[in-house]
Amino acid sequence: MSLSLPADPPRSRSLTGVVEQSIAALSGSSEWFAPAQSAIVFVIDGLGAHNLAARRGHARFLGSVGGRRDVARTVFPSTTAAALTSLLTGTAPGAHGIVGYRVRIPGTDLAPNQLHGWETDGLDPRLWQRRTPLFETHAAAGREAFVVSRTSYTGTGFTEATLRGASFFPSDDLDERVRLAADLAARHPGSITYLYAPELDTAGHRDGWESDRWTDALERVDAAARRLAESIGPRTGVIVTADHGMVDVPAHKHVLLHDGDPLLDDVALLGGEPRMLHLYAHDGRADAMASRWKSDEAARAWVLTRDEAIAAGLFGPVDDEVRERIGDVVVAARGRFAYYDDREVDKRPQRMIGQHGSLTDEERTVPLLRLGAFA
Repeated sequence: MSLSLPADPPRSRSLTGVVEQSIAALSGSSEWFAPAQSAIVFVIDGLGAHNLAARRGHARFLGSVGGRRDVARTVFPSTTAAALTSLLTGTAPGAHGIVGYRVRIPGTDLAPNQLHGWETDGLDPRLWQRRTPLFETHAAAGREAFVVSRTSYTGTGFTEATLRGASFFPSDDLDERVRLAADLAARHPGSITYLYAPELDTAGHRDGWESDRWTDALERVDAAARRLAESIGPRTGVIVTADHGMVDVPAHKHVLLHDGDPLLDDVALLGGEPRMLHLYAHDGRADAMASRWKSDEAARAWVLTRDEAIAAGLFGPVDDEVRERIGDVVVAARGRFAYYDDREVDKRPQRMIGQHGSLTDEERTVPLLRLGAFA
């Protein structure tokens, strides 16, 4: 099959610009948004524009405040660690260095989880993530920045890497998070607030986005967005967006990699995630590995060498220090396939139905909905 990659829609806006433009709106200098006294960026993890359109009847508020053109394109890979870092630094993965879910530390056999590896593998939040968070810059200028998110994210390495400079307000109740965000925006002119809701993504991974559980979670976040719109003053601008969309992958579409599989012959380390693999080769075996994967898997995935992926701009401009974090070969699933290392003892990831990370429109197109002063 052809290596031709999905093209971004003409004039599509990038998720990397959302926070930057929201901050610019506070001084009336945004190219995207109207001037505002304070701003809230409400991220509903896992809410793709295609998912929302297909379940619009269960999200009547969100469905009523935007149309087909009210979307943005998330980054590649379309995974939470890479996308949220891009949102919060205003840069692509090739610059900030979070180029996947599991990424090899060059010169080692370690590929830490980029959400939790700060604690488990000693990643330095101020060095491994290579760009200054926008909230830190905002706070350094003497303005206020706030994060309203779940309690478990307080003080984590990923929070430090992407949101340092902001004051953290934790709550495990979504309605309380909405109330806190609206109150902070009202009491602190010139502030930017990041409001985060992971509930929908959790439901999708567990039961799939076409499940009743996902629909119930969508109804809850839709009601929360409505309450937020009703709670803010006319001079507070709100953007509702997401880090990625989601596709459901049935078990019979799992590609299980096991001992003796020729696809693993030249693979020293598997990184990435089920819909977007980073394959790190044994010394001198990268070309052989690329040839085998391209020959065997072209019908199920876009298979690119590192050089091809960089030349195609998939990761944005890639800094020299980030280059070797990218796999010698990158495998982005087409259709509804997902790849699993079946040699792993822990089979729980194989029970996840909702998946993301690849290049499809369903995974990369997210809502960009305006409320309040931004409407």
